[in-house]
Amino acid sequence: MSDISTKPYLLRAIYEWCTDSGFTPYLAVKVDAATTVPMEFVRKGEIVLNISYGATSGLKMDNDAIHFRARFGGVSRELYIPVQNVLAIYANENGQGMAFEVDTTASEAPAAAAADAAPAAPGLSAVPDSQQAQAPADSAASPNDNDEPPKKGGRPTLTRIK
Repeated sequence: MSDISTKPYLLRAIYEWCTDSGFTPYLAVKVDAATTVPMEFVRKGEIVLNISYGATSGLKMDNDAIHFRARFGGVSRELYIPVQNVLAIYANENGQGMAFEVDTTASEAPAAAAADAAPAAPGLSAVPDSQQAQAPADSAASPNDNDEPPKKGGRPTLTRIK
């Protein structure tokens, strides 16, 4: 029996958390031949999508893919995103969410990955506590020490939850 990926379950859980908390869930996606998105909005091979209830129609998050309809410039489009191409899901208002590694070989040729050895599962690593990670007082502050709110637009950022 093959291992079932936890990624689609985590995507659905973060989506539900966002909507229950009143946040707007956003999806960062690596675009390739298996992905159906409006190409005019793709930047550097990636696209960020608002997947909130009000922005989508018929949203379905399966174990293999996420598909829904959304309007771009007033035109309704059908979108199809393989789960393996999802880079991150996060709340737009505070940047909290989860990021994933996307193998370029797996997203470009899923059949080839299945034929080879089993693809590497995403791993977890410990994040040091901010008090333990701080260097002596004479060193420069780390970029995560600022209290600025997340910036709107652009590339998504994730915030560590204490």
